[in-house]
Amino acid sequence: MLIYHIVLPEVWAEAKHRTFYEAESLATEGFIHCSYADQLDGVVERYYSGVPEIVVLSIDANKLTSPLVSEPSTNGEPYPHIYGPINNDPIVAAETRPTGSVPA
Repeated sequence: MLIYHIVLPEVWAEAKHRTFYEAESLATEGFIHCSYADQLDGVVERYYSGVPEIVVLSIDANKLTSPLVSEPSTNGEPYPHIYGPINNDPIVAAETRPTGSVPA
């Protein structure tokens, strides 16, 4: 199963060569926010509308070493949350896209 994480290009450029990726939310909220494919457009619209470009990480959830939990979030809809750093092995793609243009 693929899940998706959105990151700013400059953050990904700095993090992509590390063994693990840790989003800022891991330190501030205890988990890394992710989305299912059908949630990406809404997340981009809500949180990245003023950003010209994003990187969408496609993550193979079966290869994660940190726990993945599907939990209610926006409007009570379940979203995948990763409770720990993302090891690089499950990141199967990192696509830079203009906002409003994410895979469905």
